[in-house]
Amino acid sequence: MKFSLPKEALLGELQILQGIVEKRNTMPILANVLMNVTANDIELTGTDLEVGLRTHIGADIEEAGAITVNGKKFFEIVKSLPDGQTVSVELKDETLEVRAGESEFKVLCLPKEDYPQVPDAKFDPGFVLPLQGFKDMIERVFYAITQEQRYYLNGALLSLKNRQIELVSTDGHRLSYTKRAEDGLKVETDLSVIVAKKTLNEIRKLEDETLGFDLDDNNLFFRAGARTLISRIIESKFPNYQAVIPKGNPGRLVIDRVALAEAIRRVSLLSAERSKGIKFTLEKNRLRLFSSNPEIGEARDRLDVEYKGQDLEIGFNAQYLLDFLTVVGVEKVVFELKDENSAVLMRPDAEDGLTNLYVLMPMKI
Repeated sequence: MKFSLPKEALLGELQILQGIVEKRNTMPILANVLMNVTANDIELTGTDLEVGLRTHIGADIEEAGAITVNGKKFFEIVKSLPDGQTVSVELKDETLEVRAGESEFKVLCLPKEDYPQVPDAKFDPGFVLPLQGFKDMIERVFYAITQEQRYYLNGALLSLKNRQIELVSTDGHRLSYTKRAEDGLKVETDLSVIVAKKTLNEIRKLEDETLGFDLDDNNLFFRAGARTLISRIIESKFPNYQAVIPKGNPGRLVIDRVALAEAIRRVSLLSAERSKGIKFTLEKNRLRLFSSNPEIGEARDRLDVEYKGQDLEIGFNAQYLLDFLTVVGVEKVVFELKDENSAVLMRPDAEDGLTNLYVLMPMKI
């Protein structure tokens, strides 16, 4: 194996692989990246057995070959080299020699035969999704994926329907739902799969105009440009989220998103450390916010709002409110409320290309 290419071209692909390679060292080979050099290009593959990434780079190739090398160390070596340098890589026995200018490194490797098999995708016919639009949807649901113990909640439910994409996440305390119309998406039979949180995070790093999507019996495949992300399907049943979304809550609060977020941040400074609880007191066209901590003190604030409904005192986790208000990105948001014990439905006052619903359970203050 022998090739050379600009530092920046190699560094970019090694960098995105850093989110994939296994860092817990349960299997030493999973800390490595499989490098397969052919006459046409270099194929780099990383996996932790649940999520994998395969990417291709063009290079000046003198000799083909394949080996696995520690992904973190290879990345750190290339990153340390001066910008603009040409990096030369050559395999001698099972040692990878990396050179650039006067710098030289020799890295011990493991044979390609030890590397686990990473599935291939056909993308025939597959589906084509708008990458930036899908990334926007991920931002709306990502923060509500917090349940690592319950693996079926450690991801989001992706549903492809005719001319429509849906993404849903929940952690049992809140639920975020987003929907996007997509006229070019034609689906004969509705398709729903759970996409792992790590996979969603890696999709956020991809760059291209479109995202190819395909699946087999065990894996999901996402392709953007020269990069293909492989993710094992989470085999479980996602909760019936439609039954959780409140319908017909009589109280309606319309409020400036930025002003509310700033007031919540102020008042939560003196909330209890663990619960982050703050109290809303709703009266006609007025919202009062309150928090207290017996060991520190208490905080109050007041906002003029549009509110129609009965007077109501209700408690929330401040961080759960801020998670929604931070990503929703519109001028005003709407709260639909029933009473101090029932779930609240939150949504943007005006759509911005996405339908976004956020269901939040109240808490006792």
